[in-house]
Amino acid sequence: MNTRMRRAAVAFCATGMAVSLAACGSAKESGGKDSGDKASSKKGDAITVGLLLPENQTARYEKFDKPIIEKQISTLTNGKGKVEYLNAKQDATVQSQQIDTMITKKVDVLILDAVDYKAVAGGVTKAKAAGIPVVAYDRLAEGPISAYTSFDNEEVGKTQGEALLKAMGSKATKSSKIVMMNGAITDPNAAFFKKGALSVLKDKVTVAKSYDTKEWKPENANQNMEGAISAIGKDKIAGVYSANDGMAGGIITALKAAGLSKLPPVTGQDAELAGVQRIVTGDQYMSVFKSYPAEAETVAKMAVSIAKTGKLDSSLKTSTVDSGTEKGIPSVIVPVVSLTQDNIKDTVVKEGYYTLDDICTAKYKAACDKIGLK
Repeated sequence: MNTRMRRAAVAFCATGMAVSLAACGSAKESGGKDSGDKASSKKGDAITVGLLLPENQTARYEKFDKPIIEKQISTLTNGKGKVEYLNAKQDATVQSQQIDTMITKKVDVLILDAVDYKAVAGGVTKAKAAGIPVVAYDRLAEGPISAYTSFDNEEVGKTQGEALLKAMGSKATKSSKIVMMNGAITDPNAAFFKKGALSVLKDKVTVAKSYDTKEWKPENANQNMEGAISAIGKDKIAGVYSANDGMAGGIITALKAAGLSKLPPVTGQDAELAGVQRIVTGDQYMSVFKSYPAEAETVAKMAVSIAKTGKLDSSLKTSTVDSGTEKGIPSVIVPVVSLTQDNIKDTVVKEGYYTLDDICTAKYKAACDKIGLK
């Protein structure tokens, strides 16, 4: 568990994988914290929410996060709320400029998924000074954050590490060599994924090569993997820890290009369609399924609550986290699930991410039939 996280409530109110926050906590237990900004005048439904997402390399942001947040804000404001949206496309400088744009537009609250959690601190401080509270989304940014929602990121890494060991089976010995393809160092979550994975892997196998992959890009992971294959030897790699599905695609391309007849198990995260299809064929062993609808709906509720009342409703807090500059940030942490061939129907299909037709196209129909996915 993230040592910076202090659970204020052990129980997380949920129905299936969908998060229901109405019954979580109480005013006495959690207490709303006044954000000390212009929203404290108690606005009506006609609020403007700024939404800044970090990149569009990962399919989730445009496919899930943005439309779900927009829909939830509309629902919570009786159709009167407005969303101002910008995507930084993995450029921290651009995102800083986008924060300035949101300040100029005088949004009532800002939802921020940071490209670089440290570089964005100045922008968060400026927004706060302008009376605009900032809700950190998915990645905990530095600066005076008013609220935060994400997944338990160390648990994500542990889930990946445990799955990799399970897939390696009898090959999971201290002499077995694995490659770790971690995320970008500018993403604070990447450090927690790595920490969680190492807590499981470090005494069980040998990490022969480890990379912090620039900008999470699949092409960079591909190049790193080519280097690892050259250094270790293609037949001596027993497993690959990949922090997300996009990088897993680049890794698997490199492994196949090296001429391996049987691929070592490769992990992933985000349950991207291409990743799920690789799981179906057996090229990728697993992904981490995270309920983006639950996370997106939660951040929308947080933002609307703060924009309307100037503080976070007490029912929207189940824990607290500390950043480098702030202590006790009210937070909601959403659970995660290991996604393998065995539970595709119970995760991405049940949650409405994809239909069986989306997954089992003509190219993958035989593989789907083989594992009983029909």
